[in-house]
Amino acid sequence: MTTLITRRLGRTGRQVATLGLGGQASIQWPAAGVDSAAIIEKAYRLGVNYMDTSNIYGPSQQHFGEAFRRLGLSPAAANYDPAARERIYVATKTHFRTARHPAGQYFRTDYSEGMLDGFHVSTAVDDVRRSLSLLFGDGKGGYPDGAYLDGLQFHDINTMDEIDMLFEGLNDPRPDNDWLGALPAMVDLREGTNRTGCNPKKEKLIRHIGITGHWNSAAHIYAIQRDSHRLLDTLLVTINPSDGKYLAHRHNAIAVAAAADMGVIGMKVFADAAYYHKEPMFSDDPDHVYHDVGSPALPSDGLIRYALSVAGVSTIIVGTGHIDDDPAKCQLTRNLAAAQLVEPLDDEAMAAIEAQVTVAGKDGVNAYFQRKALGLTPPRNVGAEADSSMPMLGRRAVRVTWDTAYAGAVPIVRYEVLRDGEPVGSVPHTPQFTARRFHYDDIFPDGAAAGSHSYRVRAVDAAGAAVQSATLMADPGAAA
Repeated sequence: MTTLITRRLGRTGRQVATLGLGGQASIQWPAAGVDSAAIIEKAYRLGVNYMDTSNIYGPSQQHFGEAFRRLGLSPAAANYDPAARERIYVATKTHFRTARHPAGQYFRTDYSEGMLDGFHVSTAVDDVRRSLSLLFGDGKGGYPDGAYLDGLQFHDINTMDEIDMLFEGLNDPRPDNDWLGALPAMVDLREGTNRTGCNPKKEKLIRHIGITGHWNSAAHIYAIQRDSHRLLDTLLVTINPSDGKYLAHRHNAIAVAAAADMGVIGMKVFADAAYYHKEPMFSDDPDHVYHDVGSPALPSDGLIRYALSVAGVSTIIVGTGHIDDDPAKCQLTRNLAAAQLVEPLDDEAMAAIEAQVTVAGKDGVNAYFQRKALGLTPPRNVGAEADSSMPMLGRRAVRVTWDTAYAGAVPIVRYEVLRDGEPVGSVPHTPQFTARRFHYDDIFPDGAAAGSHSYRVRAVDAAGAAVQSATLMADPGAAA
């Protein structure tokens, strides 16, 4: 097996190659004559140890299952090698946000392409068991003892209410609750417990839990902030040189996930081939799969190195159209070589790749999967109130609090607090990965005149842009 550059996948502690294998492209939509399992086998033999698939990727999981049996990575195989299985990280996904719901009712984004495939999938727990059957078992619902998923990810999170549904019942996971979010049930499957009533055999079927999404960096941040128990270990998210043209994941969700020590996996590095041969749309056909290696106008190696140079990214997943015995023609081999990045690109090199995308006329290719740009936003949920503890110390004060602004194309640097229109304090920006709010105490010395004052908080980014909140009034004497 080839020795590749690896990075730590956040607090999972796993070391993963900088290029992972995506479960779409020719693994989901193989053209005639393409052996999907052979792509997986070659990736494994080249040292790729992060492998991604999903319950809504058609036959993708079956193709991984076939390759795993050939390679001795399935407990169902006669040649099973447990140590080799431990060296790979197999991640799949579910689009269910619930683990239990009233009969005949589904949460609005609960769905699965396989609901009619004989598995009778109606919850995230069902989806886990189906994945284990397809990846390591008989493909009909059975899976062998010792089968497990390294990562189970909640697929394509877009809104805050989806996050609320996932967390439903986490602190009170009683089996008699009509509605139960998927997250508390995944904790049971991870820990081998049955607090939810969804794991009666107390199986340990998953090792790590994560979230994925293309669209809304704000929703990802909300999920991370809600996760006070640090149950979400990974974030799979879009990252490519067009990111700054939209609600940028790089300076929002990725920065927050990295601060929370989550493993960050980049995807859509080639904008799902929209940088190359197809219209900007989600792929759903073998004709949409790209079989070349980059293009003269937009070489693929630069796009790969760009994504891997974004701070916090552990690895990236890239779909593979074909493999070839000639390394110069083999997508997998070429992409893997490009991912052997010893040092991240500097800002100048990153900007040059962004300029290549612009010159190639591809600035708009993320529009079908990434939320449009908001620019730098004001700080959110700003509050200002008299601090009741200060009079006891012989002083008066107003505590100003707020939640993170969202960054535009460049990172946020600081927040400035304005009293009666004039700056009185500054707080450095750090990624807000918990529910703990930013704050500033505006302290008035003894004898200072009380009375009501106006307050605003202003976000300032690395380009010098500034956006301020609405005005709030507070009287430091009100707490006396």
